[in-house]
Amino acid sequence: MSHSVRDRVNTYRARMRRSGLRPVQIWVPDTRRPGFAEECRRQSFMLHDDRQEADLADWLDQIADYDGWQ
Repeated sequence: MSHSVRDRVNTYRARMRRSGLRPVQIWVPDTRRPGFAEECRRQSFMLHDDRQEADLADWLDQIADYDGWQ
């Protein structure tokens, strides 16, 4: 007997919920959109000489835990 996609999805979601998980939907920038890379570059250049950005980068380097990374 064939199950519809909707039935399979509902079964999967019910199993995940019983496991203590819940679905979360997030929206992220579309990296395939024309102009995306240029906008990233523009925003990065705006922070190039920013002292707060440099301080934040230094702090992140200090607290980073690279143990086990390859």
